Amino acid sequence: MSNASEVLAKARKVTRPTSLDFIEEIFDDFIELHGDRYFADDKAVVGGIASLNGMAVTVIGVQKGRSLEENVSRRFGSPNPDGYRKALRLMKQAEKFGRPVVTLINTSGAYPGIGAEERGQGEAIARCLFETAGIKTPIISIFVGEGGSGGALALAAGDRVWMLENGMYAVLSPEGFASILWRNPSRSAEAADLMKITAHDLIKNGVIEKIIPEAPEGIENNFKFTTDIIRDSLIKEFKLLFAISKEDLLEQRYERFRKFGEFDEGTC
Repeated sequence: MSNASEVLAKARKVTRPTSLDFIEEIFDDFIELHGDRYFADDKAVVGGIASLNGMAVTVIGVQKGRSLEENVSRRFGSPNPDGYRKALRLMKQAEKFGRPVVTLINTSGAYPGIGAEERGQGEAIARCLFETAGIKTPIISIFVGEGGSGGALALAAGDRVWMLENGMYAVLSPEGFASILWRNPSRSAEAADLMKITAHDLIKNGVIEKIIPEAPEGIENNFKFTTDIIRDSLIKEFKLLFAISKEDLLEQRYERFRKFGEFDEGTC
């Protein structure tokens, strides 16, 4: 088992498959849909309709680039509020037509630019979380790489939350943690271990339900190994989720996230 800093390095590796790579390999007949119907089409968030074993699904992913030019256009996978509003629009569309939703998360966090703040970055994330809680269709969220702060949480409020073996999820980056706690970002490796950000830490603490293995030789060297597992797991899990009534689905989703706000008196 890799330590936290090694996992973080693998999650951020430039050769790691992107959300579009996962979509192409796992789903059939993907049709990308654009725009939030308010301001713009955010290239950091991709989404649309696809087929999974003959079933229509809505797929939404945070997209990082391969080249410097693509990364700049997608802001290295850091969404603007337009991206979160697009994601929410697609989830509501999925609810209307009875399609399940898959979200693929790989972001260091929401984009912190002036324009994003002027257009309501915090409100867009909060609205996405609030509305997702009431979406009456099954949602499975998968961390395929890095998961940072509320920018990741906005797309991770699913009925099931899974993570690739070398994914991570944290309230902020280890560099930010080290800068705040010790005023020394060079201690990020130490911070990563303290923060318990790995899939094995998170499943132990009940934050995720499933760890998806990666090939020993590296996910970029044997991508099909992982995507076959994801595809089979999605097919099986959606069958189980569709067997639950919509009312019970929403109640279970609420209880899943409500438990993280419950503390014993001695822990406060």
